[in-house]
Amino acid sequence: MKILLAEDELQMSRVLSASISHEGYAVDVVHDGQAAVDMANENVYDVMILDIMMPIKTGIEALKEIRASGNESHVIMLTAMSEVEDKVTGLDAGADDYLTKPFSLKELLARLRSMDRRLGAMSSNILEVGSVQLNIGEQELSAANSIRLSSKESKMMAYLMRNLGKSLSQSAIFAYVWPKEEANGLDDSYVLLYLSYLRQKLQAINADIRIEERDQAHFALIQEEGDPHV
Repeated sequence: MKILLAEDELQMSRVLSASISHEGYAVDVVHDGQAAVDMANENVYDVMILDIMMPIKTGIEALKEIRASGNESHVIMLTAMSEVEDKVTGLDAGADDYLTKPFSLKELLARLRSMDRRLGAMSSNILEVGSVQLNIGEQELSAANSIRLSSKESKMMAYLMRNLGKSLSQSAIFAYVWPKEEANGLDDSYVLLYLSYLRQKLQAINADIRIEERDQAHFALIQEEGDPHV
């Protein structure tokens, strides 16, 4: 699970970041609302933790902009304010959950673990983009015809399909497909190898989607217009 933490209190930010990382989650840290918006536009996060009182843009302003872009990541708001009206404002802006400072670190980590379990349970076993269908359970990719995938290919393909059109960094793809416990002695160059495998298999099934390489080691799954080709 990948998490964005936006907290302007540096000591609090360091404590939260260290604790979240210790749980095995990947975490990016920013210290103002505009940086949170920028990171949300550039990366894919399962959960965003946004403090309300931040410089440049407040957490509420940042959240409104993030939701307006179509981003549906789970959002937890952190606030020192306990008034009901403040919580209503945040929830109306698109927040999913709230923690009022001071809060228990154990409670935050428990909520993240619960979210991690829920994300796994909600993940569909069948994904479809354009003419292409991915059966995750069977590790089968099909369009005009079908082809089997390895477990890593299937996981990478699912990640790309769930984030259609989004620019995903090589390091983010690596962290998703190879969790920390599996990544010993490996580096993110393996992503390039498996993307090559997937491109070949998309071509083999005459898919109407393709994997596009963008600047600075970023990749995106694109649906083709007109005749299927890769």
